[in-house]
Amino acid sequence: VQLQASGGGLVQAGGSLRLSCTASGRTFSNYNLAWFRQAPEKEREFVGWILWSGGRTDYADSVKGRFTISRDNAKNTVYLQMGSLKLDDTAVYYCAARTAYNSPAPITAGDSYFYWGQGTLVTVSS
Repeated sequence: VQLQASGGGLVQAGGSLRLSCTASGRTFSNYNLAWFRQAPEKEREFVGWILWSGGRTDYADSVKGRFTISRDNAKNTVYLQMGSLKLDDTAVYYCAARTAYNSPAPITAGDSYFYWGQGTLVTVSS
């Protein structure tokens, strides 16, 4: 499956932004999706995860209550709605996919994901 992330940009602290990740090539609902991010000079970190059906989500503690993941399987798209943005949220955000077969629980390790989008830059300014 090919993933294309979009929606990044420059936003002021406290503001909101919605990222999108559109898939092609395979049946989208066969995959659990996740968002990761990587800030300059920092390691990649897990942001959030959503089950193939959209019926379950999981978030990193750092974004819980501020970010929301959703998906529209009819549009082959997963979204990351980001609110109350902080300077520390500045990073390149990546979407990733992993087959949903026999995988009902959140997976936060990036190495477990086989498919990745190209990343979209989010910059939060003061």
